[in-house]
Amino acid sequence: MANIHSQEKRILRSERERLENRRYTSAIKTYFRRLEAVVEGKSDGDADLEHKTLQSTIDKAVKRGALHRNTAARKKARAARIRAGI
Repeated sequence: MANIHSQEKRILRSERERLENRRYTSAIKTYFRRLEAVVEGKSDGDADLEHKTLQSTIDKAVKRGALHRNTAARKKARAARIRAGI
């Protein structure tokens, strides 16, 4: 355990940030599953809306620092392939 007050604060802050990043990555995975279900016809919904929501979440995660921009580009390309039905 940390003996320095600022280090204790840093530990708490990094835990909060870790959980926030995890929320973004978890949401992105969920939106991928939803998009795949809509494209495959297993679920009722609008594929364009799901795709737009996924892209928006990915962009927000990059802006927040939860994802690297190259990782985001790869995920967006994957989403476009899924949306196209490939």
